[in-house]
Amino acid sequence: MASGWGINGNKGRCYDFWMDFSECMSRCREPKDCALLREDYLECLHHSKEFQRRNRIYKEEQRKLRAASRKGQEDGAVNEHHH
Repeated sequence: MASGWGINGNKGRCYDFWMDFSECMSRCREPKDCALLREDYLECLHHSKEFQRRNRIYKEEQRKLRAASRKGQEDGAVNEHHH
């Protein structure tokens, strides 16, 4: 992934952050000079994962809600026939 190319051949979303950090590391006197750039890069990587995870949880919750509302409608329909 450090090459900057994503799985589908596009430039990775955090590639620019990586390039800045990588360039800094090659020029700096000591690694801590690049700590902020490193943080930005890691932040970029981390947030995408966080977002994807949240998105997956959201989709799962939506699926459950839909299933529950369908079940409720079915129960309602079944109950109406008993009257």
